[in-house]
Amino acid sequence: MEYKPSQIIVSCGGKHSCFNVIFATCEEGDEVIIPSPYWLSYPEMVKLAGAKPVIIETTDKTEFKVTPEQLRAAITPRTRLFILNSPSNPTGTVYTPEEIKALGDICVEKGILIMSDEIYDKLVYDGAVHKSVATFSKAHYEHTIIVHGFSKAYSMTGWRLGYLAAPEPIAKAIDAVQSHSTSNPTSFAQKGALAALKGPQDHLKIWLEEYSKRRMYAWKRLNSMPGISCVNAKGAFYLFPNISGTGLKSTEFCAKLLEQEKVAAVPGIAFGADDYIRISYATSMTNIKKGLDRMERFVRNLVK
Repeated sequence: MEYKPSQIIVSCGGKHSCFNVIFATCEEGDEVIIPSPYWLSYPEMVKLAGAKPVIIETTDKTEFKVTPEQLRAAITPRTRLFILNSPSNPTGTVYTPEEIKALGDICVEKGILIMSDEIYDKLVYDGAVHKSVATFSKAHYEHTIIVHGFSKAYSMTGWRLGYLAAPEPIAKAIDAVQSHSTSNPTSFAQKGALAALKGPQDHLKIWLEEYSKRRMYAWKRLNSMPGISCVNAKGAFYLFPNISGTGLKSTEFCAKLLEQEKVAAVPGIAFGADDYIRISYATSMTNIKKGLDRMERFVRNLVK
């Protein structure tokens, strides 16, 4: 895809880019469609803009994907924006190109903007393919705002640098919003990002191989635990195990796991799914093994 400099906004992190998009395109009375499980900040950003988050509960718990039929049914005359996150945080779901196009087709037909959060696009496994919704046609391009950043594929988490690519009128509106909030991201982070983009990309292959080893190990361990079941991720670096078999909801499960075993996980309720927790395998295999050993001891005590 090709974008002019005037279509690119560089911001203080991928989260800031998401906020800018929502704040510049939505207002009081608008609706924003968000598939669940979702990244926890999406609905709150929508509320901050005065709009209403419309949550679509994904029915297939092995894929966690919204269907074209669900999307079409959720659209009303007030719908302004559809948020698409593939690869997904928290589930690791990756939509196929065909699925992406089908969702994009509906948005084009209905005149709805798409915020495509693609920050994990380089982190995919098992032959999964990432394809941006903006690539399918001129119309898709004109309806899509791509959000991205440097924290995931380049480990620039604390540098707070993100960017977005948008149709020019939308980019102009976002530029106006940012000019009265943060102005610009810090200069040294921009130099680091330039080096990341233009430098060797050899690390990605090495990272993907290592991430995949950790992913497979954690997935197998989780599914061997009583009361736990887990779908394997196709992207990002999270697993989203179902804990309903333990008899606890996510907040209580995570609080007790932290208190009793000193293991931190994120309650699924934050992502709209109270029967799940999110764990990350973006840490050392030693820590993953130690954490899962403790989690297994915890759940075995729960369900014995």
